[in-house]
Amino acid sequence: MKDDKNIIDRLKRHDEAALNEIMNEYLPLVSSIIYNIGRGSLTAEDIEEAAMDTFITLWKNCKKIQYGSLRGYICTISKTKAFDKLDSVRKNITVDIDEFGCAAEDGFSIEYRLEQADANEILYRIIQELDPEDREIVIRYYYYYQRIGVIADHMGISIDNVKVRLHRARARIKKLIEQGGYKL
Repeated sequence: MKDDKNIIDRLKRHDEAALNEIMNEYLPLVSSIIYNIGRGSLTAEDIEEAAMDTFITLWKNCKKIQYGSLRGYICTISKTKAFDKLDSVRKNITVDIDEFGCAAEDGFSIEYRLEQADANEILYRIIQELDPEDREIVIRYYYYYQRIGVIADHMGISIDNVKVRLHRARARIKKLIEQGGYKL
């Protein structure tokens, strides 16, 4: 925004008009962040809910905002809310076994689904061949969509160490896939 100091001061005084101005300015950015993190796993309603949660959190924590950091603060909240929403969506996933048994309306045949299941099984076995720490990093990063900093904190290692291990794990996975006779 043009005048972050003014809008932050107004927000800290719980001026609802200031919050509305911020929402009008940042809603497209917030929605885009949440959409991109969701990678197609979130519905429009999920994205809207996470966006509104972002602005509610901003409102509740407005005293913590530093001048010149409004955009960054909103982006950080957006990312957190997107990951929170992804976690809640994943906990509530159910699979209709009957849908798997026939050609789906989405155009994927049973053969395609079986090929995907085979590929997933191969990838699972390959990941099991990684060192336990590397395997944990890969699973946290690609399955749980955890950020590198979160992984580093949880595992008690540096961010650079996580990046190096992730890079090496990718190379190892690629090598094992190719050794298995599969092309990437």
